[in-house]
Amino acid sequence: MALALFLFQTATPSPASTPEKLPAWLTLIYVSGLGLIVLLLLLSLVRTWLRRTPAALTAPANLPKDIRKRLGATTTNRGLRAWRWLFALAAIGVFGFHVYWARFAPERNEKFQELSYKDLRNRRLSESTLRGWIYDRKGRPLAYYKKDSNGDIVRQYPMDSQLAHIFGSDRGDPGLERALFGTESGAVPEVWQILKGQTVEQKGNKDVTITIDRDLQQAVVDQLKGKHGAVVILNPQTGDILAMYSEPSYSLKAVEDEATWIKLNANERDRPLVSRATSAYYIPGSTFKSVVMTSAFLNNLQDSIFPDSGGGYIAEPGAKPILDDNGSCEACGNLAIDMAFEASSNQYFAQMAVKLGPERLGNTARLLGIGTYDDPKDLLRGKKKVEIFNASTDAIKRAMAPREATILTNPKMRRYDLALEGFGQGYAGQMTPLQMALNVAAIGNVEGKLMKPKIELDQKPESYDQVMPTQIGSQLRQIMGLVTGGPHGTARGVFGPVHAAGVITGGKTGTAQKIIPVYDPKTGETKKRLKVEKDAKGNIIRQYEETILDEEHPRIDGWFLCLAPLEKTQLAMAVIIEGGGYGSRSAAPVAAALVLKAKDLGYFGGGGNQQSGGPNQPAKPKPRPRNR
Repeated sequence: MALALFLFQTATPSPASTPEKLPAWLTLIYVSGLGLIVLLLLLSLVRTWLRRTPAALTAPANLPKDIRKRLGATTTNRGLRAWRWLFALAAIGVFGFHVYWARFAPERNEKFQELSYKDLRNRRLSESTLRGWIYDRKGRPLAYYKKDSNGDIVRQYPMDSQLAHIFGSDRGDPGLERALFGTESGAVPEVWQILKGQTVEQKGNKDVTITIDRDLQQAVVDQLKGKHGAVVILNPQTGDILAMYSEPSYSLKAVEDEATWIKLNANERDRPLVSRATSAYYIPGSTFKSVVMTSAFLNNLQDSIFPDSGGGYIAEPGAKPILDDNGSCEACGNLAIDMAFEASSNQYFAQMAVKLGPERLGNTARLLGIGTYDDPKDLLRGKKKVEIFNASTDAIKRAMAPREATILTNPKMRRYDLALEGFGQGYAGQMTPLQMALNVAAIGNVEGKLMKPKIELDQKPESYDQVMPTQIGSQLRQIMGLVTGGPHGTARGVFGPVHAAGVITGGKTGTAQKIIPVYDPKTGETKKRLKVEKDAKGNIIRQYEETILDEEHPRIDGWFLCLAPLEKTQLAMAVIIEGGGYGSRSAAPVAAALVLKAKDLGYFGGGGNQQSGGPNQPAKPKPRPRNR
């Protein structure tokens, strides 16, 4: 089978390098030997089957038939046959294991993809062919080639660290560049081709225009400078990712040095190699109320009135009372959903989640791309939500897709746990910034759809799901508008200048406490302590290291979700600032500044339509000389 795969692999031939022929010969000898053994075993089985006799020569013919049968080859072969089958199954298992890693792991195994850069065949082929140029949505180069002072052709990144998490390096998790221009497993030369002096010629890599706006991306970078956090901005009508950045970042040039990459990878405090926008889990706090509010409208519970009292809401006997963020009640009295959202009442949305129940809340979560599970152990599986991303290839989907956001929806879960989820705590604490941007983008979509996010400008927009009727979307947007413009809105003061500039927005603030490890200030590694377990007699059972948690000083993260403008929304945004404190003070000002920047760039009219497919579509990049 393996030999057949070698013989029928099709590719455009070109000269192969001599050093590869020795391992190629060894591989062919191994496969041929394995094939010979399999063939001899098959011949032996056929021969034995054709020449089988009920008794061996050691059994005299004058013995009774039943005795001759017990003494003959039948009894002897019974044991040998079992060993033969065992050997055959073991051989099939080993061969199947090899086939998996050779043929399927490059597409399905994340760890394999992460380490694929160490495969010298892949690196040799990838480096032998120039990658295509990458342009932003306005036709400005973001990755291209030029000659250095030594006359060597080198890859240039005008926005090196600003786009590092999107482009990705040649080490670790694949990024957009490896997904666009990387060597596919089927493009690696096979043994038979190498022995014949042939190899695979990489197909010419085409230039790619992505949805990122260079100016908006730089504005995000400037807003996050000196902070830890992330921003995601996308167009809710098309799914175009206009800006996406995680701080701290790293330099694509710097991590070409393996020692630098290893050092950055060991920094567990700052985690510069991790894209916080797509791969970090956060507790969403009050921003999750947008999901609960959406579920209330979808299940016709939007007219529910709940009390907001100084004594708090007690979800079940013996449970701690749930209070608003001020330790009492934000808007005391009987509240409707619009007032509760504007004042960010924890008590109201805790009661709403309990009234909805796990099933109805879970149904809404799945419409938004959030994973729902019955077992708390499954909430942190961290698998990539590949099906939520819109891309031309599976490789791009795997590279750009976020980690799956999750909530618990067990039908038997405690009312108290469900109430905590209602205002973004407890088992709702596994949200990524990209997922939060998608949650609000569904509200901003004029047709009530959740559009799959995309990074390729020419990729046709694609819907993930029909989340809500258009009239519900309009109502939800109006309620979100109270947060930035209502008399009790938690971000009213911050967005005053934005509204004065003529851009009416909607949003939701959020604040969440998270207990984090204690880090070494020099290395960034987590501090650990030795733990010893003993039995009743004081004998040591085992010893292990435990991460030290700073329970006395939890980190307070600030969130803000934003829609701009409120009607015919062009931007859906999620901002997370780690350790920033209240979202109204840390994340909301960042969002307000970015909305004003988007206005200057013409996203809300007057400066040219920046949507893909709009009347003033960005100019295509000019043709450039090729030197392949």
